[in-house]
Amino acid sequence: MNLLISAYACEPGQGSEPGVGWNVAREVSKYCHVWVLTSNCHRSGIEAELARNPIPNLHFVYIDPFGWIIDWSPKGKHTQKWVYFHYYLWQIRAYFVSRSLHQDICFDISHHVTYVKYSSPSFLALLPIPFIWGPVGGGELAPKAFWQNFSWRGKIYESLRNLARLFGENDPFVRLTARRSILAWATTKDTAQRLHQMGAKNVQILPESGLSKEEIQQLAQHNYSDILPIRFISMARLLHWKGFHLGVQAFAKADLPQDTEYWILGDGPELERLKTFAEELGVANQVKFWGRLSRNETLCKLSECAVLVHPSLHDSGGWVCLEAMAAGCPVICLDLGGPSVQVTEETGFKIQANTPEEAVQGIAKAMLFLVKDPGLRLRMGEAGQKRVKDVFSWETKGFFLFQLYKEICTQQ
Repeated sequence: MNLLISAYACEPGQGSEPGVGWNVAREVSKYCHVWVLTSNCHRSGIEAELARNPIPNLHFVYIDPFGWIIDWSPKGKHTQKWVYFHYYLWQIRAYFVSRSLHQDICFDISHHVTYVKYSSPSFLALLPIPFIWGPVGGGELAPKAFWQNFSWRGKIYESLRNLARLFGENDPFVRLTARRSILAWATTKDTAQRLHQMGAKNVQILPESGLSKEEIQQLAQHNYSDILPIRFISMARLLHWKGFHLGVQAFAKADLPQDTEYWILGDGPELERLKTFAEELGVANQVKFWGRLSRNETLCKLSECAVLVHPSLHDSGGWVCLEAMAAGCPVICLDLGGPSVQVTEETGFKIQANTPEEAVQGIAKAMLFLVKDPGLRLRMGEAGQKRVKDVFSWETKGFFLFQLYKEICTQQ
């Protein structure tokens, strides 16, 4: 089987979008011949990895519009404001390159993998072969009731995000992508609803996130027992929509033992506001801000904590939930977006989020339950580790995709 993958972001050893692109391509190449269209900005990382660990069935085609390359390295952050414009042009260029490749190779199926963004088109849908779109996300919205706690900058951000989402939904090429997909995967229920409305006929929900077997084994070494004090942890960039202000309020409200701690990892524009919040609520001595840490340092901190608190208001994915589950930590999240798909009643608490008050009350109750019941923490932690291994390992996802490709091709 010859498979064509569109993965604008694709690089080994990376998380987020580049990690999705690389891991999907690598895993499915175990079963079929794979050609990946990606950007030149990932070329050095990909070629270095393939020099160390050759993968015979995996081929890369590096393209960029008009020779314009967006620099993903830290020194290139100032260029990121152009990334979505670049991405749109890249998609157009990818179509013409893929059309030429198809004449030589005769692909059986095409699959758009990254960006995981439902409001941008994939012109690979125009090729005369079955086309799979996604998983794609971005259709999630912060409930209006929560806007009252946002800063004016946060409210402007949410308004512009909603406007961009609506603009993308009405792009005729995005709608064409939806209509021509033989299968459209959505990361969440919200995005699935948007895809249906845009004309996609076969929509299913599938999280884009995953962990490698090595990562799962590494995280499983975390063996949290009843070491005191009990620590909750939140890990992410400190942005208004990550909802950490809800976590701090809940921690103060939960009437927990005095030695209980809440660790917050990350930096961002909400840092000072969160510190002030902790002071005002009288829990500043228990809420510890660690700042931005390396991945290894972050995982070390996770290994010292018992429960992940992730009250995000519109995450499409939520990689941190998978990492916590793999480490044996129960997860407290809102019943919204990607975390709601990843977390089950066996692995954590999904809190209703109709109002901020309801969310805070629910998080506080969940915190108290988990502090009082070590057995519950253990059962949820073990269930989380099993769920990640069974559902979210890249190896499992790769075999699942291959079986799907094979099924689609035999039906044509």
